[in-house]
Amino acid sequence: MPLNAKLAQLVADFEVIPDPQERLAALLDRAKRQPPLPENQRTDAHRVRGCVSVVWLAGELRDGRCHFRCSAVSPVVHGLLALLCDFFGDTPPAELAASDLDPLAALGVIANLSPTRRNGLASARAALRDFARAHAAPAP
Repeated sequence: MPLNAKLAQLVADFEVIPDPQERLAALLDRAKRQPPLPENQRTDAHRVRGCVSVVWLAGELRDGRCHFRCSAVSPVVHGLLALLCDFFGDTPPAELAASDLDPLAALGVIANLSPTRRNGLASARAALRDFARAHAAPAP
């Protein structure tokens, strides 16, 4: 599914939760159902710089699509990062590399975060795009 369509579906799914704080709580609950990042991938090589909380992000390319797993010391950051990984996952690298979509902003949860947390999540989105750029096929 293209990222624009994924974003429309995500927004529609969360429209039933009008309060941004309740949306955030729903995102955190959703993240708890994802498998944790294995300890052997919680390394400096997977660490996202620019986050106040310790954050790890591991990407892989499978069948020509990006897939991500993550972990964070902070449960809030982990929940938000898990949404980003899920949203941008199963996407062709070229599409992700070209995307400037921010599903957290579209859900209205960014406005309630501290500036340092917003900056950290921007660093995580950049890391996802950097992974995609590194794996995107060059234009003919």
